[in-house]
Amino acid sequence: MDRNFQQALQLVLKSEGGWSENPADPGGATMKGVTLTNFRRYGKADATKADLRKISDEQIATVYRRFYWDAVAGAELPDGVDYAVFDFAVNSGPGRAAKYLQAACGVGVVQDGRIGPATLAAVRAKPSGVVIDTLCDARLSFLKRLPTWPTFGKGWQSRVVAVRIQAMMMATPAPAQPVPARPAAPPASPQPPAAVERNPFWAGLFAILKAILGRKSP
Repeated sequence: MDRNFQQALQLVLKSEGGWSENPADPGGATMKGVTLTNFRRYGKADATKADLRKISDEQIATVYRRFYWDAVAGAELPDGVDYAVFDFAVNSGPGRAAKYLQAACGVGVVQDGRIGPATLAAVRAKPSGVVIDTLCDARLSFLKRLPTWPTFGKGWQSRVVAVRIQAMMMATPAPAQPVPARPAAPPASPQPPAAVERNPFWAGLFAILKAILGRKSP
């Protein structure tokens, strides 16, 4: 759901970290997961690595929304599934994440990497927890087959575990909290009006009545 974009983005950014320029990473230089190529495409056409280092939060959100969230129809996916697919897209590309989601839907869904009405209907027809589990299992199997697994595998595995847990939490509605019943007030014993209570005659009469009513029958 689109209301989950900001939450999903913050979770993704925790996994992506800050500046990275690892020669073993085919994505090249990145800042908070944003590659220089994507920054030039959606932020600043002539951006340099120095510009990428100084990318603003607003520019980061624009890149993630346009290149990843919108590409996997995040606004139209069920709670939890949206985050699981989004994180997969950031880590391994929107096209691959979409195809794996389509595979998780089962027979009859074309795995073309484009999430349209048929895919959305198939996703909504399955319990979100099943889709999340199937997707995360397939994602981890894919990552283990990559030649860079020995270098990045430990971090990837931890990331998928965290995504699965968080996505499941997002997919599970919080139980309704029962409204506590107001305790019944104890019945008030009849009290004579203050003005009557101060009159000696009436005070004496009330004392006699109390004594009579308080007697037990034989």
